[in-house]
Amino acid sequence: MKVIFSELALEELNDATEYLESDFAGLGKAFRSDVARSKNLLSRFPLAGAVETGEIRHCLLHKFPYKLIYSIESDHVFIIAVAHQHREPSYWVDRTQ
Repeated sequence: MKVIFSELALEELNDATEYLESDFAGLGKAFRSDVARSKNLLSRFPLAGAVETGEIRHCLLHKFPYKLIYSIESDHVFIIAVAHQHREPSYWVDRTQ
């Protein structure tokens, strides 16, 4: 199944990558790799993530304190947010309206 990131989720992904890379060389690349691993998992097993609320699910990254917030659509997985697990936990809820 195809995985599509919302514009805001892509922005969050890019911001987190830049921040991590500026903190330590190579960390941004490792973060992207972790996101790609989770994306590949979701493309094969969309129901693998835990239910966040209603029809919205999340997939925790393996090495970083982030999660992919997503919904399962008829022909793709839609990433709503790339959210840090410890900051403003429900900031993305308005995006699901």
